[in-house]
Amino acid sequence: MSRALESRKPRFATVTLESGMALRYAERGSSEQTPIVFLHGYADSWNSFGPALAGLAEGRRALALDQRGHGESDKPAGPYDVESFAADALGFLDALEIERATVVGHSLGSFVAQALTIAQPERVERLVLVGSAATVRGNAGLSEFLRTVAEWPEPPERALIREFQTSTIHAPLPETFLDAVVAESSKVPLHVWQAALAGLLEADLTDRLAEIRRPTWVVWGERDAIFARPDQDALLQRIPGATLSVYADVGHAPHWERTREFVADLERFLDCGIPASAVRDAG
Repeated sequence: MSRALESRKPRFATVTLESGMALRYAERGSSEQTPIVFLHGYADSWNSFGPALAGLAEGRRALALDQRGHGESDKPAGPYDVESFAADALGFLDALEIERATVVGHSLGSFVAQALTIAQPERVERLVLVGSAATVRGNAGLSEFLRTVAEWPEPPERALIREFQTSTIHAPLPETFLDAVVAESSKVPLHVWQAALAGLLEADLTDRLAEIRRPTWVVWGERDAIFARPDQDALLQRIPGATLSVYADVGHAPHWERTREFVADLERFLDCGIPASAVRDAG
């Protein structure tokens, strides 16, 4: 394998936080640039950002967590509210002695990223919110899904997991990647499916979003079946200076369906400071 390809392969490690929580993470690159920390969505894992990690420029340091209850990280009985996830993320930065990072969060991870930035803004260089909103309270689709997972068997059946994951996408994905997504979601115990979604539905940082004073890029797929365009407008109205990219014909996970474009836009946002909306806004 060439040195360039080898540098793009993730290395895996587990770190134990001061709280005692053990988190597994993937890491690639080793440059002195500000690292990127990726926070996956509900019932996903580091693998959600696997293709994005592979597509980043050689040497750029990036880390993707398995958040509590997910992947190969600890799976306690609880809690699974957004604030607890955010405390883990801050503990992770402390444990790896990362003073400052660009934080990229998808779906559940985007609310964790919001909470982290509000709690300790000095730790965040730039903020990227993918498939996000100002609040999840009142979201009818997710409320209905919580009632659905309350009736799921233990352990959750792969057919049910696959149905959930495919409901979030619009453009077809390679079967190998979709199979990997389902396999990672199958590692999530039923109590985490239930508690993490209940915690997410309580997430409402609307009144504190104005405290986010970091360059913020909001990324939304126009076919997102979970969060609508008004949810994006609420973020833009409340986060000072935030910019929006709308990816046409894309669902809830633009980094899955348009990986190459997403990575190119991310690197331009990081390096050039050009508003992401000037890069890819179909709205």
